[in-house]
Amino acid sequence: MKHMAKVLALTAVITILACSSSPAQQGSSEQPVARIGDRTITMKDLEERWTKNDPAEHAEAVRKLYEGRRGALDDIIADMLIADAAKAKKMTPEAYVDAEVTKRAKKITDAEVVAFYQSNIGQMQGRSLEQMSPAINRFLTQQEEVTARQALVTELKKTGPSVKIMLDVPRAAIPVETADPSVGNAKAPVTIVEFSDFQCPFCLRAAPTLKRLRETYGDKVRIVWKDFPLTQIHPQAFKAAEAGHCAADQGKFWEFHDKMFGNQQALQPEFLKQYAKDAGMDGSTFETCLDSSKYAERVRDSVAAGSALGVSSTPTVFVNGRMLEGAQPYEVFAAVIDEELAK
Repeated sequence: MKHMAKVLALTAVITILACSSSPAQQGSSEQPVARIGDRTITMKDLEERWTKNDPAEHAEAVRKLYEGRRGALDDIIADMLIADAAKAKKMTPEAYVDAEVTKRAKKITDAEVVAFYQSNIGQMQGRSLEQMSPAINRFLTQQEEVTARQALVTELKKTGPSVKIMLDVPRAAIPVETADPSVGNAKAPVTIVEFSDFQCPFCLRAAPTLKRLRETYGDKVRIVWKDFPLTQIHPQAFKAAEAGHCAADQGKFWEFHDKMFGNQQALQPEFLKQYAKDAGMDGSTFETCLDSSKYAERVRDSVAAGSALGVSSTPTVFVNGRMLEGAQPYEVFAAVIDEELAK
C-alpha cells in the first residue's frame, strides 16, 4: 500500500487514497552536461537515454518535480487570493479561513465513521471500531476541512483577480486502442484514462467521482478504462479484468464494471459467470471466453503499458496525459479538467 495523502493516525502503513503493489529535468534541452574531446553530451541526450533505460523511473521523476513546483505555486496563489479576500472583509487571513471553512465543512457522522471502518477493516490490525473511532473521526474531519478550504479557493479563483497558470505540465502520451472500454464523445477535448483494478477499494471510491465528472461535463469528457490488476494483493483482480473484456464482447462492459465493483469480495470465476447471466449475457459464450483466458494477454499488455508510464498504484488517472494518483476528491479532477478546457 502506498500513501497518497496525509495518513490517518492508525498505523504508518494505512493508505487512504490508493492501492499499490509496492531530481528530473532541469535547464534547456541543449544545455551541455559533459564533453568528451570535441563531442558534447546535452541534457536532451540524458533525458532520451534515461527514458529508454527506465521509462517508469523517468516519468516518476518528472512528475514529482512538477508536483513539487505546482504544489508550491498553488499554495502561493491560494495565500494571495485569501489575503485579498480577508483584507476586503477587514479580517486576518487566518480568521477569514477559519470562518469560511467552518461554514463549509460538515460535521462527520457516526455512520460515516462506521462506513470508513468497514471499508478499511483489513487495515485496522485487529482493532475494534470503538478503539478506532476517535482517530477515524479526526482524519475524516481533517479531510472535510481540507475539502472546504479547496472549495473556498476555487470560489476565489472565480470571483477574485484572474489567475493564469504558465507552469508547463508534464504529459504522458497514452495510446487509446479501439478495444479499450470507453464512455463519452471520442472527440471530446478532455480524455480521462483510468488505470484501475476491480478488487481495489480505492478504485471503488473513485468510481462515483468519475461518474459525477461525466454527468457534469457531458460531451466535453471521454473516460477510457485500462486494466492494472495488482495481483500481489488482489488475487481475483486479474481474472476480473479478463471478465470485463468478455462482458465488453456482449456490449455489457460498463454494466459489468459496476457489478464487479459492487461485489469486490466475490470476484472468483464462479461469481463472475453468475453476474454475466444476471446481466442477461449469453452465459455459455461468457464462460468460454473467461475459461479460455481469451483476454489475458490484453490485460498483461495494459499492465505493461501502465508500468512504462510510471503507474504503480490504483487508481491512477491521466487527464489529457496529466497523471493523478489515488481516489482524489471531485474538486481535484474538476480543477484539472477546467484548466484543460480553458486552453
